[in-house]
Amino acid sequence: MTSTSDTQRSRSSLSPAVDAFDSDQISNSSLRQSTAPARDPVSDPLQTAQGVYVTVHGHFYQPPRENPYLDVIERQPSAAPFHDWNERIHHECYRPNAFARVVNDREAVMGIVNNYEYLSFNIGPTLLSWIERNDVEVYRRILEADRKSCARLNGHGNAIAQVYNHIIMPLASDRDKLTQIRWGKADFRSRFGRDPEGMWLAETAVDYPTLEALVAEGIKFIILAPSQAQRCRPLSSSEHPDPEWHEVGGNQIDPTRPYRCFLKREERRERREETPHTPPYIDIFFYDGPISRDMGFDDALCNSHHLPVGWDKRCAELMNQPS
Repeated sequence: MTSTSDTQRSRSSLSPAVDAFDSDQISNSSLRQSTAPARDPVSDPLQTAQGVYVTVHGHFYQPPRENPYLDVIERQPSAAPFHDWNERIHHECYRPNAFARVVNDREAVMGIVNNYEYLSFNIGPTLLSWIERNDVEVYRRILEADRKSCARLNGHGNAIAQVYNHIIMPLASDRDKLTQIRWGKADFRSRFGRDPEGMWLAETAVDYPTLEALVAEGIKFIILAPSQAQRCRPLSSSEHPDPEWHEVGGNQIDPTRPYRCFLKREERRERREETPHTPPYIDIFFYDGPISRDMGFDDALCNSHHLPVGWDKRCAELMNQPS
């Protein structure tokens, strides 16, 4: 898992983790539960895929820049030659991803690809509202991409939700936490026509009360930074009912596998929002720090030929890590 952002802002300048989490390792296959019709295993790419795959997640967000009295964005000289920063980033990022050009070695265009169809992504509600008003063609391409990915991935769409106002969740009250999650889900449902399975947390900031609120609202997974894990262990089994914990602090978590964070039982009993069917855990994907930095702040995405440079070594390091 790698994560990239539309804003050139370093995560290292923030302190997103209020708590470092203890997580249990789970296999990829345990996440592939779906209500979609069963597929033929021979033709199902989820069952026949081989090799090393990199999942790219795009976090796209812009704050509301409208003048509250005029309800329009005023000219921002620093965004020249564009009118404002929404417009500039849209033309440099959001629209090009909807109409990505595939070129040959002579720079001749061989095809147009909708990257959102093959990219895990979240788009903040304020930004998606701006795109809907200002470039409905791109807006429709984004929604279409999620529908096509749902059809291809057994009902699991590429899009995930985001807390509505991009607030730092550990600093919010319990009521505000629920409001942010519920508004984010409602906005997502109104656009994509389905409930979100995952949710992006602003600056990946999280604590246990935030996890409690996410689980209570039916969110199944989140994405965190590798620095936010403290220790992990394999899931318990009849042969190993109490497996040993492994310290993974200091960005040592293995990002090639998902993890399951079990919530504290006493906290779950105290939450009035919990229902008998609420699962006592949430799944977590940790993005790969070095690869994410290459994608966000280097030229790794300028050309597909740049991707293998350094990545082969990184993939080999990850694949050779002890299980």
